[in-house]
Amino acid sequence: MTQTRSYGAFAAQLSRTPSPNGGPDAGMRGLSHYERRLPPWRHRLRQRLIPIVRWETRYLAHMQATLRSPWLDTYFAFTANLGTHTFFMTAIPICFWCGYPDVGLAMVHMLALGVYLSGYVKDLACLPRPLSPPLNRITMSGSAALEYGFPSTHTTNAVSVTLYCLHRLHLARDQCSDTTYLVTQMALLGYAISIAFGRMYCGMHGFFDVIVGAILGAAIAWVQIAYGTAYDSWLISTSWHSILAVVIVLGVAVRIHPEPADNCPCFDDSVAFSGVVMGAAIATWHYGTMNAPDVTIHTAMYNFDNAPLNIAARIMGGIIVVFVWRAVMKTILLRGLPPVFRFVDRWGLAIPRRYFLQSRQYTKVPPLREDDNVIPSPANLSAMFSNLRQRKRAVSVGPQSEADARELIASREQRRRNSRAGLEPKQNRKRNVQRNMAMPPSPVVDDNDCNIAVDSGSPKPPAGTRPETGSRYSRQHLHVDNARPAPLTPPSSDAGASSDSGKEDENHDREMFSALERPRVRYDVEVITKVVVYAGIGWLAIEGNPLWFRAAGIA
Repeated sequence: MTQTRSYGAFAAQLSRTPSPNGGPDAGMRGLSHYERRLPPWRHRLRQRLIPIVRWETRYLAHMQATLRSPWLDTYFAFTANLGTHTFFMTAIPICFWCGYPDVGLAMVHMLALGVYLSGYVKDLACLPRPLSPPLNRITMSGSAALEYGFPSTHTTNAVSVTLYCLHRLHLARDQCSDTTYLVTQMALLGYAISIAFGRMYCGMHGFFDVIVGAILGAAIAWVQIAYGTAYDSWLISTSWHSILAVVIVLGVAVRIHPEPADNCPCFDDSVAFSGVVMGAAIATWHYGTMNAPDVTIHTAMYNFDNAPLNIAARIMGGIIVVFVWRAVMKTILLRGLPPVFRFVDRWGLAIPRRYFLQSRQYTKVPPLREDDNVIPSPANLSAMFSNLRQRKRAVSVGPQSEADARELIASREQRRRNSRAGLEPKQNRKRNVQRNMAMPPSPVVDDNDCNIAVDSGSPKPPAGTRPETGSRYSRQHLHVDNARPAPLTPPSSDAGASSDSGKEDENHDREMFSALERPRVRYDVEVITKVVVYAGIGWLAIEGNPLWFRAAGIA
């Protein structure tokens, strides 16, 4: 249940609760949050782009209200899983284990570049997702809304994969019939369109997010098609110096990733995929120099027996090894790295990230909430597959992250300024004043729920839905020694004091912020842990597992 706290309670907690960046939030003024947190040039960039997000929201809401149906809700929520990190990180190793290493390497490079570049731009611009309300957000992923919106990583990945596969299909045109060629083309295009359009239908992204994401995906596919084979050949044909160069470049890429203004998990995904590329580069160089018949990655290196039983044994065995590696190494590193970090911190070698607790501020890392893993833990697999099997999706109305809440308040103030300046049509002013109030988040609802009351300007969810008894975005209190998550800081009363409704807005804002999920404490050792764990996964997929496949006689 949502608990409303006074500003005095907020301020008192803030004064005694250390934040992950080593101190309390510098002020409570929500409308100046991004101006304070971003360098001037990034703030100016955001100020130029934010009107696009606000302008397109009403058109997205109209489109969603016009098209929504229970069947489409389920279809687009389900197909969105085909553009996630979890799906690709499960599918890519299978390419190697079934004899298609060139396709697997291309996917690794494209997806890593897509996740890193889109995450880089997200944290650079700090643009929110389209506002809810009026939009409903339809998703099967509770953590998706915690990221910024621009650009769409789903779209970037889907477009790059589709264009690359279309290129490969064109090269193999003589080996398939006209019908097979046409059906495969339509399936690939349908996949990309379903992902891109579905992000807008589900209220997770706007037109601007999807268009820029598609352009970024097309550019990544072009780079892979033009230079991917040459890069693989360079790795195999050169000495270990090439691997060192790749590791240094990836390390620099992780280090220069922009600091977001809010606690956005994009950095975690970028680190994980940088680790995968490191492991893939090491495996490609070592396995390739030992086995390649020519200076490129070649299917002869993975000339496996494709009998059904052997394929099933390789896939199941390979996945088990990956999960064992992840579980064991993550535990070892999270226990062993804090003392090392505290030692090297004396020489200023710490990893200074705003939302990561430094090693000198804690003694050990507790069991972590699973909210930012590219690959889920084995304990979460049963629930994940159960949701997929039941085709369950959730519909939420209202802010789901601190960035959402700040944008709702900023949009309200912008509409008021426009109204006072006479920039809005007279017939819209009364309606907009009524809709200016910041509403606390509505409950999350699922497929079997009944109608809920939403903002008057919001499209209503399909009939047959009712509120869940518990929101998946409820706050979680995690205690680590004396460190707690930094509280979400609502704007002070000066943000709306100039309006007659300022006091009511203040109450609504407090209630809204207190209902948001509080991001868990994140630890500096998690950065190196992710790099090592996911580098190991990349190495296992390309070299480690194929070696034991042959030794076990299932290759």
